[in-house]
Amino acid sequence: MDSISVEKEAIEKMKGCGDLHKTIKLVPSDAEERKRQISEEVAKLLELKAKLGDDSQKTKFVLKCPKGTRDYNPQQMAIREGVFNTIIKCFKRHGAETIDTPVFELKETLTGKYGEDSKLIYDLKDQGGELLSLRYDLTVPFARYLAMNKIQNVKRYHIAKVYRRDNPAMTRGRFREFYQCDFDIAGQYDAMIPDAECVKLVSEILNQLDLGEYIIKINHRKVLDGMFAACGVPDDKFRGACSAVDKLDKTFWDDVRAEMIQEKGIDPIAVDKIGKYVELKGRTELIDKLLEDEAMKAQKSAVEGLEDLRVLFKYLELYGITDKVVFDLSLARGLDYYTGVIYEAILQGFAHNPKAGADGDESVSVGSVAGGGRYDGLVGMFDSKGKKVPCVGVSIGVERVFAIMESRALASNTKTRTTETEVYVVSAQKNLVEERMKICKELWDADIKTEQSYKRNPKALDQFQYCETNSIPIAIIIGGSEIEMGVVTLRIVGSREERTVQREKMVEEIKSVLANLN
Repeated sequence: MDSISVEKEAIEKMKGCGDLHKTIKLVPSDAEERKRQISEEVAKLLELKAKLGDDSQKTKFVLKCPKGTRDYNPQQMAIREGVFNTIIKCFKRHGAETIDTPVFELKETLTGKYGEDSKLIYDLKDQGGELLSLRYDLTVPFARYLAMNKIQNVKRYHIAKVYRRDNPAMTRGRFREFYQCDFDIAGQYDAMIPDAECVKLVSEILNQLDLGEYIIKINHRKVLDGMFAACGVPDDKFRGACSAVDKLDKTFWDDVRAEMIQEKGIDPIAVDKIGKYVELKGRTELIDKLLEDEAMKAQKSAVEGLEDLRVLFKYLELYGITDKVVFDLSLARGLDYYTGVIYEAILQGFAHNPKAGADGDESVSVGSVAGGGRYDGLVGMFDSKGKKVPCVGVSIGVERVFAIMESRALASNTKTRTTETEVYVVSAQKNLVEERMKICKELWDADIKTEQSYKRNPKALDQFQYCETNSIPIAIIIGGSEIEMGVVTLRIVGSREERTVQREKMVEEIKSVLANLN
């Protein structure tokens, strides 16, 4: 029963109680009995009043964002837009086209694709017979899109929000609602050529964002599976072992070891063998070393993965980025759908430190800022005939990038422009609002970003102050004499240099000044 029905019922009962009070007074009775009946009815009235509620006792509504989400002010949005523009420009430079998919999917579309992370999926209340969930990432919806539309080849980028019921760490860029920037190449191509381009793209983006020194860790799912087999881990425990190893960038080996033994049920001897392998890092020399390892070279999958990595490093050398790449056997990436090369980019000045507890500086610890890999079987999971479309891609962790850049902006106390206004039209006298509007129209029609005051007779000082506060580079000043002579005064706000410009040449002169200032 809803609150309105409860309220109506309570009011009707109160009316009934009132009528009963009148009846009690009219019927001759023993005084004690009448007093008892009145007391009972008063108690009922008080109970009904409490049921209706007292507005003065209601809890105040707290205005706040839901846990793991946040608002963004204009300064923060200006930083975000700059990052997005840099990333999109890079995606387009590599020939990608964009798509979009619904923010929620059928629950069965997402189920069984994320391993242990499936518990982080947001399920929605049943709406008209469909069980729905908010998308956890952009990769599974992309695979569904390919299968549904029978697409065999595409190079796409997708920037959109995703949702995870994770434990948020706001200053480290970990949220429950956040953007992902994905780039994927779908299609049957020769080995490692698309994979190498994805790694190169990550390097380009991080260089252009100028976030400092970084390293791109690389591994291969076949190498991992071969390593687990070589160590004596049963096939059915590979994924559990993989999800545990994936936590090594967040915690210590002792914790991961305990999880593998106690929770995953893996033999301690096998776990200790794994511990020796996951310490290994290197480049092509490590590939050669592992191909000579008796236990590893006995595993077909490990050999195949290592040969893939040898080809990949050859291509990365041609791209000139091998100094930024390291083969790291501790890299696992816990998502179930990866089948080949996997990679993750770490900012070295902001790498996660497991030792940073309550007293650690959380603001300089953001973990990976990009990650991805090959997932050749995911599209086939959605195809009625199981037809596979090989795919490889990368996702840029922009929220973590934003966290770093916002922190830098605050530390440097640098003012961030939140608008792109190029010209502000200033009236030096009263009753010139219509003349200002004419100039604004002319500049807008010429695609020049222009503003004016929304007061009919603004003070000149206030107008100039607005230009300086908002870093608007040019002010166009008009007064009675300028109108009579058919000219305007052009002021460069930064230097306060002024010049007189013929009205018919105003647009041309403004564009010339803007080009020089830029």
